[in-house]
This record gives sequence, structure tokens and C-alpha cells, in this order.
Amino acid sequence: MELSGLQIFKYLPAAKKAEHSNRKECGCPTCMAFALKLAKKQIELSKCSYAPDELKEFFEINSKQPQKTVEINGLKIGGENVLYRHEKTFVNRTAIAVIVDLKDNDWQKKLERLTSFEITRVSETMKIDLVILKNNTSKFVPSGINFINYEDFERLPFIFLEDDFSNTKEKLVEIRTKAVLEKDDACSSPVCVRMKTTDELSQCARAAYYLCKYANILVFENFNEAMISSLMTLRQNIFTDPQKPLQVESKIYEFNNPDENSLIFMTTNFALTFFAVANELEGLNVPSYLIVTPADGMSVLTAWSAEKFTAKMVANTLKKWDFANRVKNRKIIIPGLLAHMKEELEEEIKDFEIVVGTVEAYAIGDFVKEFQNRQS
Repeated sequence: MELSGLQIFKYLPAAKKAEHSNRKECGCPTCMAFALKLAKKQIELSKCSYAPDELKEFFEINSKQPQKTVEINGLKIGGENVLYRHEKTFVNRTAIAVIVDLKDNDWQKKLERLTSFEITRVSETMKIDLVILKNNTSKFVPSGINFINYEDFERLPFIFLEDDFSNTKEKLVEIRTKAVLEKDDACSSPVCVRMKTTDELSQCARAAYYLCKYANILVFENFNEAMISSLMTLRQNIFTDPQKPLQVESKIYEFNNPDENSLIFMTTNFALTFFAVANELEGLNVPSYLIVTPADGMSVLTAWSAEKFTAKMVANTLKKWDFANRVKNRKIIIPGLLAHMKEELEEEIKDFEIVVGTVEAYAIGDFVKEFQNRQS
């Protein structure tokens, strides 16, 4: 939890109307200005000759990094400052590690699976963060993946917890709370949870909980692609900066091999909106285009209210991709939430007629059937 200027100010002379109020010796015009600068780490506390010992103690405790960062070949683990991401945002994603025991008969096959594993979601490609090599007596060095030997991993300054759900979930919250709110040194190391449950459904459910609250690294002995993919998808959502929405590339997307007469839809580059619409279009088996306009990752109505979705921006997107010359179809289907923009869009985009579509993505299928019947 970061200190605010007001929290600091109450300790300074001006707040107590003391003799040395607003002396400007620190280089700031007032004690309040000094407090605000100190909160933003733009000035040192030592610049104030009249800071009381209680402020120095308070400032020292609250200026400590709540959780240390452990780095493994560039992989940063821990370093968190808050309990909830909306307070500031989380810093380093929960790492996912898998143990490969070189005494197992199939270790090479397992390592190959780990090395080749990757998923791509919302323009991000994700891989296994760390492979832990056990019984690596020959000092084998794998290529194409981040690794560490088991003995070296065990010596890292983690707080190690075993996968005992009833106790582990409580311990994770207790450790993070003490680290952030109390700056407790005993709880300042990143937390590693070693997954032991053999049932994969139970293991996935437990790991998902630990990922949310508040494991810094999860270590698995088994490797299941479907489970890891699910956890990585959850992790991407949890560790997204709430001030920077997920977004996809702004361009013309094609579904089911469209031609010049195919249906044309439009939306913004907000990732959740895009994938909701894209999944419906892909599942229809109807050739179609989806025009995705740049909107700083905002949803349809948010983008419109922030003037990130305007008729001129839509026209520029179509011009950029020379879309009018690519198709003969002259009807663009817009989200139902933007029905009020129909005339404005048609006035700006002379080459196309605007058709108001559905409010919700799930209704696209029924809309397309009705729309095609009207056109035939």
C-alpha cells in the first residue's frame, strides 16, 4: 500500500501548526508540497530537518517493498505490492513450472512436449515458464526452454507450501496480507505451491484458486496440456492491467473463406467483444468479414462515449484497407448498441449502407438467417 501525501503531511510541522511550519528549507513552498513530493518519491525525507522520529519510522516501514522478487534466467517471480489488482495492478504473473525427472523412462518425451507447448490468445503467445530438472547428474542442458536444476530451485528464497487445499488457501491469504499490510519480513518472500494432487480436475481447480490468491509460482509434477492452457487463460485475465484493457489488432478479419459478396460485420478492438463476435461468425459456417476498428481496447458503447468510435474513424479504417474495392456487397452490419449512429455513418461512408445488427453476440446466428431470407 503506497503512502499518500495526506498520510505524510499529518506528521509535518504545518499539520500541527508548529514553530517550523512551511520554512521552505527543504526546497518546497509548503509542508503539504513536500508531503506530496515525498509520496511520489520525488524528494528525500532527509530534506526536512524538522521531520519527527515517528514520521521517519512510519515512512521507513511503509516504504519497504512488501514482497521480494526472485529472478530465474530473466523470469521474475513475486514483487507484488497490493492485495487487489484494482488498487494498482499486479506486477509479475504467477509462474507455471513443471518438474522433469531424468530418472523416468519417458523424460525425453515429456521434455519435448513441454518445449513445443504454446498457446496464443489475444495476440499473446504463452509457453511454460520454467522446467525444473530433477536428478540431472549429467548436467544436461535443454534448449529452447527456461530451466533450473531441482537442487538449485530448492535453495531459492521462496516460502514453500504443499498442495493441502484446506490449509494452503488460508496460508496464501495470510502470507500476502501480512506482507502487504504489515510489511512483515517473515512473509516477504514469494510463495511457491507444489502441486501434489493426482486427480487432474481437482488439481486444475485447486491451482486456479492458488493462482488467484496468491501463489507466485505453481510447480507441477505431471503435465497436462488442457489443464495448463486453462490456467494460462485464467492467468492472462487476472494479471491484465485493469487500466490497459485487452485488445486485438485493428484490421479486416476473414471467416470461412469469404468472397466479394460475403456478409460484412463491424465492431471495436476490445478483446472480449471481438472474440464473442468472432466465435459466433466462425461457428456459423457462413463466409463473412469482420471490420475491427481501433478503439484503445474499449467496448462498443465505451468507445463511442469516449469518441474512440466515430464515423470518420470507421471511414479511415475502410480506406486504409481499401475495403470498398475488395467487395461488391455494400451492406455493413454494425452492433445494435450503435443504432443511433446509422445515419451518421452512412453520411460519412458513401460506398456502403449501414444495417443495424444485434445487441448481443449470441443472437448473430438468428440475425444472419433472417437477414439472408430478406435478401433472397
